[in-house]
Amino acid sequence: MDKILNEGFASLGVAPDTGAIERLKSYYEYLEERNRVMNLTAISGEEDVARLHFLDCAALLSVCDFAGKKVIDVGTGAGFPGMVLKIVQPDMDITLLDSLNKRVDFLAEVCDKLALDGVQCVHARAEEITEERRAAYDIAVSRAVARLGTLCELCLPYLRVGGLFIAMKGPDCGSEVEEAGSAMHLLGAQLKDIVHYTIQGTDITHAAVVIEKIKPTHPKYPRKWAQIKKQPL
Repeated sequence: MDKILNEGFASLGVAPDTGAIERLKSYYEYLEERNRVMNLTAISGEEDVARLHFLDCAALLSVCDFAGKKVIDVGTGAGFPGMVLKIVQPDMDITLLDSLNKRVDFLAEVCDKLALDGVQCVHARAEEITEERRAAYDIAVSRAVARLGTLCELCLPYLRVGGLFIAMKGPDCGSEVEEAGSAMHLLGAQLKDIVHYTIQGTDITHAAVVIEKIKPTHPKYPRKWAQIKKQPL
């Protein structure tokens, strides 16, 4: 795994924190152990996890500067991309938010094992935003499998004006980005960039869709999940 990660970080232009690779290896070992009984991820095995999880998530560090930022990962699952970002670039405060309590417990255990500080593991649905978290973050990230317009409604209310939402998408996301244009407008945001990257050692290309919050989001958003699902913005 050391060779895969070192070459992958170099390819991405990402300089990992000292000790990051050892922490990622420990994370991998515990993920594999718990995955046998918890079904945390469909991806397993040292090479696939290193490339398809760790390097894929770490690629966001080449998209913008996370150092010193307050970050939220909405729908983090087993910690992707948020836990990886924190391990590779520890100089951030991050909230890992997920609706499934067993995943949140797993993430808290990972933080304890790796002695990570500056991490909050929160059990909540994304649309159940609390006042202390509204407009409180510099960067929101999501690797969740949902249409971009839906993700915008779930994630943009967490950002302060000037903050960035980075959605991890497939390479052919142009029509989805166009479809989400009205949602961005209603939520006080605009498209800033679409950054394509290839995972080293594979022919897999992904896109990081970068959306900038340019004005406050109306307090009626996010709506209840049933309404979001029935009437997407």
